[in-house]
Amino acid sequence: MAILTPATVSDAESEQALLNAAPLSVVRLSRQLFTVPVILSTGFLALVLLMAIFAPLITKISGWGPYTFDPSAVDSATGGVPLGSFGGIGSRHWFGVEPQNGRDIFARIVYGAQVSMLIAISATVLTATLGVVLGMLAGFFGGVVDQVISRVMDFLMAFPTLIFMIALLSALPHINRPLMLIGVLSIFGWVHMARIIRSQTMSLARREFVEAAQASGASRAAIIFREILPNLSGSIIVIATLAVPNFIGVEAGLSFLGVGITPPTASWGQMISASVPWFTAVPSYFLIPGIFLFLTVLSATIVGDRAQKLIAEGGRL
Repeated sequence: MAILTPATVSDAESEQALLNAAPLSVVRLSRQLFTVPVILSTGFLALVLLMAIFAPLITKISGWGPYTFDPSAVDSATGGVPLGSFGGIGSRHWFGVEPQNGRDIFARIVYGAQVSMLIAISATVLTATLGVVLGMLAGFFGGVVDQVISRVMDFLMAFPTLIFMIALLSALPHINRPLMLIGVLSIFGWVHMARIIRSQTMSLARREFVEAAQASGASRAAIIFREILPNLSGSIIVIATLAVPNFIGVEAGLSFLGVGITPPTASWGQMISASVPWFTAVPSYFLIPGIFLFLTVLSATIVGDRAQKLIAEGGRL
């Protein structure tokens, strides 16, 4: 029989502790991730992303494009009210048709998802890039660099952003609207991330591992990319995840006001705006894009909130 020395006992206990800790960690992570709201939200976001990516294929299967008119689906005698119940929902038009012109609502929803996700994700990428770069520069170098970037951030935060966006988009009606929205949202959206990254970079720059890297002769670029940036990844992921639903809502709001995405390009906010006069006669025309917009923003918010909690508890995903 083997005799357990103190060292053997210590090793055995350590090994058993590791074996016990791993399942607990996995179980805790599973309980955090695989909750019903997170699963449903992730599934719905995946559905919207697939709709956006494969919009041409999906509309080809449905048989109707977003710009195709179907006069036979509306009743001209009643001012263009869709024929059939629930706004013309049926085997030909899965979500019904728009009043007066007979455009397929399902096709418009699919292409509206493409527009919303393209603008939201592109604006998030640009916003994160600007916020991380400028925030790290201000926090790491300090001095004049920090003063200049901080004053720019103060100016943008005090600026009436919404009014300026409406005025700018109204004054340039012929510019590519999706590209214009991405640019405007990125210019005014990076400040929040930059302020958080700046404060965290200033804190990290005083940590022992950064001072050790400096003492070993590491260059500033090496310290920034190897020491500081990896420790900011959690904050970047959380802020970027929560920025997506915000940008989706802003795009829909601007399109609803008529200064965002303009016809004939499909947009959920634009569809909701056009459906307001028909709410009593064709409520499905209002409810379908409204439900998709609400569920998309809600799902992205739930996923972002869960990511924030996981990072706050464990420091990483």
